[in-house]
Amino acid sequence: MKKLVASLTAVLACLGPVAAQAQVKWDMPTPYADSEFQTKNDYQFAEDVKKATNGALDIKVHSANSLIKNPEIKRAVQTGQVQIGEIFKPNLGPEDPVFELDAIPFFAASYREARALLEVSRPAITEKLMKQGLRVLYMVPWPSQAFFTKKPINSVAELKGLKMRTYNAQTARLAQLMGTVPTTVQATEIPQAFSSGIIDTMFTSAPTAVTTKAWDYTKFVYDTQAWVPKNVVFVNERAFQALPEAVRKVLLEQAALAEKRGWEWSQRDNDESPKVLVKNGMSLTAISPAFSAELKKIGDQMLDDWLKKAGPDGKKIVDAYREKLK
Repeated sequence: MKKLVASLTAVLACLGPVAAQAQVKWDMPTPYADSEFQTKNDYQFAEDVKKATNGALDIKVHSANSLIKNPEIKRAVQTGQVQIGEIFKPNLGPEDPVFELDAIPFFAASYREARALLEVSRPAITEKLMKQGLRVLYMVPWPSQAFFTKKPINSVAELKGLKMRTYNAQTARLAQLMGTVPTTVQATEIPQAFSSGIIDTMFTSAPTAVTTKAWDYTKFVYDTQAWVPKNVVFVNERAFQALPEAVRKVLLEQAALAEKRGWEWSQRDNDESPKVLVKNGMSLTAISPAFSAELKKIGDQMLDDWLKKAGPDGKKIVDAYREKLK
């Protein structure tokens, strides 16, 4: 009998790590398609977490609005409907101006500037989301935003009356200042919106243009390098705290690696995706100096508007950012 008990104890000890696999399952909605580098990074993060925890935490990524629609993802994570999610951070601008600072045109337009801005604004971003029960895991930028049109554009005046794709308050304001008609269109709906005449023009990253096969619905792309906005991945804090300490530690370690990898992939795609657009017949050029000056003036106005909304706390971030760039 003692031998039998000893044998069973040994078997259960061996099964312990296996039994722990998939003990906790999380759902992770994201609005973006599987082909986007952001989503690929999420899949890699989930795979690495599962492997590093020996299956104790199993995160299932649900891409392309398949589980939760884009505008509802943050609320779903807050309420615990899902445990973790990804959104475009500037979409949170109506809640607090700090979330949309990286989407102001020509303010932080290079990767160096985007990194500096994230470093000085991260404490405020993480603190504000934590107050809502959300822990920031990682933030990854999209490549710099280019300008796509059906016809050549050389000035703001030539845009008047065109329908421009928007996806948050900042891009809607930009559309208004450019004299275009703001038209809300999600990333997965871009091809149909262009083809059906719902929109005539848009700002977006070159990788998104490749994903949506922009050459099928538009012709001209201008390398404006307008801004480098970021996605944010966050987790419900209660769900995070419910994990064993060792699993929490692994989750944060893998999140740091996902952020580092995401920045590297973003810069890679920033270099490679424009080549794919040209290869497929699109016309890629820099905007004219006059057009660039007009857009820069609009960006300066949007920054002034932002500073008025953000108040002293916002000015501290902008001042710290400019000091860091020196």
